[in-house]
Amino acid sequence: MVKFIGIVVFLILCLPRFAWAEQLGFSKKTTDEYIQFNYQWLDQAQQTQSLSFAIDKVIIFDRFRNFKSYNALHAKKYVDQKIRQKLSQDPIDNVQIKFIGAGDNLQIELKSDNQNTIDQAYKSITKLKQDFMNEHLARNFYTQFVSYDNSLSIKPDHVRFAQTSVADFSVLKALILDKVSTKDVREVGDYVLGFVQSIPYSTLESRISSTGAGFNPPLQTLFQNQGDCDSKVTLTAAIYRALMPRMKVMLVFINNHALLAINIPSKGNELTITVDGEAYILAEPTGPAMMRVGELTADSEFAIRNGRYYAEEFSPEPSTEVN
Repeated sequence: MVKFIGIVVFLILCLPRFAWAEQLGFSKKTTDEYIQFNYQWLDQAQQTQSLSFAIDKVIIFDRFRNFKSYNALHAKKYVDQKIRQKLSQDPIDNVQIKFIGAGDNLQIELKSDNQNTIDQAYKSITKLKQDFMNEHLARNFYTQFVSYDNSLSIKPDHVRFAQTSVADFSVLKALILDKVSTKDVREVGDYVLGFVQSIPYSTLESRISSTGAGFNPPLQTLFQNQGDCDSKVTLTAAIYRALMPRMKVMLVFINNHALLAINIPSKGNELTITVDGEAYILAEPTGPAMMRVGELTADSEFAIRNGRYYAEEFSPEPSTEVN
């Protein structure tokens, strides 16, 4: 199990030694069945790269179409309704249950001749509330996470977004591997990074307070041709998994920024993180600096070296793992 480890405030600052990302061209064309995407950009070596592919229009517009910003009031109403239904259908033995108020003011009053019975009943109800909250979050592609000050917050479930989107990018595998001569993991990784880094950046809302505002799922990042840090790292993770299905990948979050970590050997003085005894090197999908696998901005490096980050494991599908 991956453990969350702290966060530090991050401002996106690019160092002079890195070239700036430049998207030379972007267009999309809609047909009856597909949307054709056409990209051209300068890579880390300032060489022109291009990529064109088509994705089913239904997938683009239907995938995650119900995803929206998290609403705490809606979540509470859902949990309260499920609690009322559960306790009405399956009452707690030797406990009288009374529901007081309605809407966001619903309260539960318990009565029993035995205080220990009441205490246990409240524990059971607390467990039910957490279970129903987790159910509500999962239905809406959200998850709970521990912020840098150890408070519990809600954010989009970036790993699930990436995992659900992997199949959408299967069309890219042959196209990209055909463009990368050596098929080396780093070369493939750098190509994908350059592609994503060149997509225009939109400012990341606070992960703790925004509750999903501004996050674009992978296909919407392509369709809108823009994305914040979290959107871009999720898109990159999905593409990486489509190209390298057995690669172990981590999504790494610091405050107001996101990185990717991949389980390959480091070179030279590349900074790594260690999770469950395995080392991962880091990558910066966001841009606007054009950076290769293993290269970090000074602020990202500061956060990682000081342990002010948390990582989420993006495990390979069981069917793709080597036995």
